[in-house]
Formats: sequence, structure tokens, C-alpha cells
Amino acid sequence: MENPKSVGIWIRVSTDMQVKDDSPEHHERRARLYAESKGWNVLEVYRLEAVSGKAVIEHPEAKRMLKDIRDKKIDGLIFSKLARLARNTKELLEFSEIFRHNNADLISLSENVDTSSPAGRLFYTIIAAMAEWERAEIADRVAASVPIRARMGKPLGGPAPFGYRWVDKQYVVDEKEAPVRKVLYEVFLKHKRKKTTADQLNTMGYRTRNGSKFTDTTVSRLLRDPSAKGERRANYTKSTGDKKHWELKPTSDWIITPCEPIVSSELWNECNRLLDEQEHKRTKPGRTPSHLLSGFVFCTCGKSMYVFHKTKIFTCRNCKRRIPVSDLDEIFHDQLKSFLLTDIELDQFLNQSGTVINEKETLLNMQNEDISKVTKKMNELVNMRLNGEMNRDSFMQHHTPLEERLTQLQERLPNLQAEIDILKIQYLSSDTVLRDAKDLYQRWSVLSFEEKRNIVEVITNKITVGAEDISINLSYLPHNQIEGNSQRNFKDSSRQST
Repeated sequence: MENPKSVGIWIRVSTDMQVKDDSPEHHERRARLYAESKGWNVLEVYRLEAVSGKAVIEHPEAKRMLKDIRDKKIDGLIFSKLARLARNTKELLEFSEIFRHNNADLISLSENVDTSSPAGRLFYTIIAAMAEWERAEIADRVAASVPIRARMGKPLGGPAPFGYRWVDKQYVVDEKEAPVRKVLYEVFLKHKRKKTTADQLNTMGYRTRNGSKFTDTTVSRLLRDPSAKGERRANYTKSTGDKKHWELKPTSDWIITPCEPIVSSELWNECNRLLDEQEHKRTKPGRTPSHLLSGFVFCTCGKSMYVFHKTKIFTCRNCKRRIPVSDLDEIFHDQLKSFLLTDIELDQFLNQSGTVINEKETLLNMQNEDISKVTKKMNELVNMRLNGEMNRDSFMQHHTPLEERLTQLQERLPNLQAEIDILKIQYLSSDTVLRDAKDLYQRWSVLSFEEKRNIVEVITNKITVGAEDISINLSYLPHNQIEGNSQRNFKDSSRQST
């Protein structure tokens, strides 16, 4: 039997709230009722009282919560709304990334997002993909100015390579380092080994700019840098976004400007020819990249279908059934048109779900009105008692029933609110999730392979390839009348498996 989910409750208020239906206690009870409806265990409550949402990630309670997530003490966090988690967009995305990395869920009751459900996971997958796309767009705009600055010979940030330095924005030879850079090429040409070259330089007493010993990696980088032969490269690398890792841009993007050489072109070319030969001998074929639908494709005989070697064809070893990867990718893409619902079905479903939720919200409004009326009557009785218009016995006779009634109404309020939370997440997972998911078909072409793969893993249960048709079982379809998988069969003579 699967162990119940362990979750925490996040409560943050920026001021000392006095309104009963928006108090920290109200938020906590609402969250506990939702967890109870799911069969989850509430292990921790994280309280941030009188704390602004502009920056919360460094707060002790936030650090405690993130530690519990990383230590797997809890695997989900319930909060009343995203604005209660944090108001800073950067921190919200950072929270989301930490939770995603640790396979933990975020449950926002007001926004009707529960990432423990397929729709909620899809919602965050889409948000992450679009956020990454937006970051790339910004990076492209910033990068557009780099080639212009490079052609003008201006520094683009970072220090000059060993042997050179920047002086008043001019790239000049460093008189102390240049002789060592020249010796490096001469030693490598003699020994033809990077590690031996590093050892020789260290034995001679030479050190890098920061005082460290030379390594084979440092030697390789300096040997490859063409500035030593009088050709300074700029705009030739880009960050991969993985800490300090970077990769080369296409050579067509490089900006080469002349500079004062340290060694002759002949010496530089000979050293790099030796490097090319050594690297060519060690070159091994890389791993074949994964395909978008790998792991989800099965033959009607029950066996998994794989892509062998470089054929780019899904094949069943058992019965030899085959289908090209490109055909199956296209069929899956086409399926995204009707991933959730047709436009008519979507409107009908939202209307039907909205009716049920509206009824509950009407009850909630009536409950709040009753609370206001009872509170008003109680205040009137208190004023009458203070003004001497009512004796003590008469006051207690009228006030006590109202006090009991108010307590009953206030106790019922979070229960009713919790019922609405559960209905919204169960039926809708928010209107935004459904309509954004329908837009996947149009967005598909701009998503990276990794982003597409994330979405495939969220929404796909199984793809079965038959002799004449293909069945795609989706793991999520939000009809309240339908539970389990969505299955769509495709028959297309132009794409039949062989």
C-alpha cells in the first residue's frame, strides 16, 4: 500500500489581520481540510507573520521549509494563494524550480493549481517552458550588441587571456606573462604532451595569473587561443546556463581582430596540428540522442518498440512491426489539437463545473451575510446594555443565542471554503490550465526538445502501434464523467505502420 503524502502548510501574512475570514487560522484550517480530503498527512506549518512578500526566500521559516523539501521530510506545500507564497516573480520561479528538482508539489488553493495532479504538473511545465522562452528572448536582445562591441575592439567582460591585459580599454601584451606563454608553446612542441608541459612549467617555477600551478586543461586552453599568433577572438562562446560551462558559437559568428603576437604563426599552427591529431585518435562516437516518444511506444503484441542504431524507426523485435519516428512525432503533434477538449466541449464543461461551484459560492456569500447580520445584532445589544436600555438578564437572554449562532457560522465558513477549493481543483485545475494546454499545438514548434519531452512525460500514458491504427492513451482528461485514460485511435493510409 502506498504511503500517504506528507505535506506542509505555508502561512504568510504581511500585517496582523483582524478580519476573521482572512486570518492565519482561517488559512490553516482551509489547508488542513484540503489535505484531509486527499488523505495527506500535515507534518509542518510554516508561519511568516508580518512579513512582506517582496523577499521571503531568505526568511528562517522559508529556509526551514526548503530544507524539509530537500531532506524529503515533506513532499508538498499547501498555501492559500501564490501571492501568499511570495510576491516576487523571481522567487516564485526559484521556489518552483526547487520543488520540481526535488519531485515535490505546490498546491495553491485560490489559483486551483495542484501539481500532484497531471493538469497541475502540465500547468507548471508550460509556465517553465514559456519562462525559459522569455529568458532566451531577453538574452538574444542583450547579445545583439556583443558583435558590435567586438568589432570596435572593446572589452566584452572578463579578464584578458594569460599573456595579455586590458589597459584603458586597449588589448596589450603583458610583459611579465608573455614570455611564459611563449615558453608554453616551445615546451609542448618538444614533448607533445599537455600534462608534461604543465609539469615542466611548474618545475621551472612558473604559475598562472592567480598563483596556481599549471594543469593540462590550462595548457590546452592557452595553446588553442589564437591571440598568441596575433588574432584575438571575440563573440565566440556562449554560456550553457550550467554554472561556468560554455560552448563555442558557429565560426561565422566569431569576430577576429588583430593584436600583437607572442609567438609565430608557424609555431602556433604546428602546436594546434598536434592537438588535433591527439584529439582525433581519442574521439569516440557520442550517444545517440533520445527520441521524443521513447519509452511510451508499444506494439499490439505487448512488447516495447525501440529505435535501433541510426534508422530513426520504432521497431518491435518480436513481430518486426515498424513505424518511422518522424511519422509518430507528427501524429502525436496532431493529437495536441484535441488534447483536452474541443472548444464546444470545453465551454460545456466549464459551464457545468461553474454551475456547481457557483452554488457553493452562493452559500459562502450567504454565510458571510449571516455572519455580518449576527455581528451587527450583537453590537446593537452591547450598545443597549452600555446605555442602560437593557438589564443584565435580558441582555444575556438575547446575546447568548446570537453568540452561539456566530460561533457555528464561523466554524462552518472554512469548511465551505475548503469544499469550493476541492471542487475548483478537481473540476477545473483553473480555466487557464485548460486553455493554455489547448494552445500547446501552436506553441509546439518554439519549445526545445527537453521542454517537449517534459510535456510528453506529463500527459502521455501509452502509445500502441497496430497494423492499421495507432492508439494514444493520455493520462489526463478533465471530464468529470470520465476517469482513467483518454484514448484516440488514428487510421491514416499515409502513415500506416509496416
